[in-house]
Amino acid sequence: MPTRLSQEIVPHLPYLRRYARALTGSQQAGDAHVTACLDAVVTDPSVLDLEKGGRIGLYKLFHTLWSGLQLDETLGPASGQERTAQERLAAMPAEGRQVLLLTTLEGFQPHDAALITGHSEAEVHRLLREAVAEIDRQTATRVLIIEDEPLISLDLSEIVESLGHAVVTVARTADQAVQAARSEPPGLVLADIQLADGSSGLDAVREILGHFEVPVIFVTSFPERLLTGERPEPTFLITKPYDPNAIKAAISQALFFRTSASLAA
Repeated sequence: MPTRLSQEIVPHLPYLRRYARALTGSQQAGDAHVTACLDAVVTDPSVLDLEKGGRIGLYKLFHTLWSGLQLDETLGPASGQERTAQERLAAMPAEGRQVLLLTTLEGFQPHDAALITGHSEAEVHRLLREAVAEIDRQTATRVLIIEDEPLISLDLSEIVESLGHAVVTVARTADQAVQAARSEPPGLVLADIQLADGSSGLDAVREILGHFEVPVIFVTSFPERLLTGERPEPTFLITKPYDPNAIKAAISQALFFRTSASLAA
């Protein structure tokens, strides 16, 4: 890949991976689509339109290739979350999820989302309205928040409750989080990484996932530390300082792909 082209797209790859994973609900499927996108650029650099900049060009190419790729069918047996996602895809058009994530999680303006997806700006606004309506129809769940900063935990609690969900516990340490999850299994976890006593939200999540199957959204000031291309990595990741709409979009996507939490044997 030419040096200039590499410089244009490499800074945006962690975020394209984040988007692809949120869109598909799977790290494996999302990363496979991003790899296919990069392979296309290496094979023919002219497929990348840089007129509006490397970021828009990269996401636009991703969407151009998206409809022609059938990668999900070749990734082996579907996990429980992937099976759930396949069942729910029929209820929410992919186009609506795309523009919702592009404008909230990725921070694109509607006119940029229109350029990326090939829709008109009016169509983008229509799809957004329909996606929000579909989110409102989702089943409410119980949420565990792992966050040591009181103002942030309060804000996250208000966002969660505004969507019709219930906050069961706000944990400030890893031990509190694990204990809370064992006491009352959550349907969703929002987790910071660096906690008040020096413990790790990531460690807490790993222990919780050893006992429960539950979707997790990480909220961190340092997303690059988790988006390295190495495994394991989170599917849902929000950068601090965050846009409340990005939190809402991630919650809707995480619950869209969820399976019921259950105790491990």
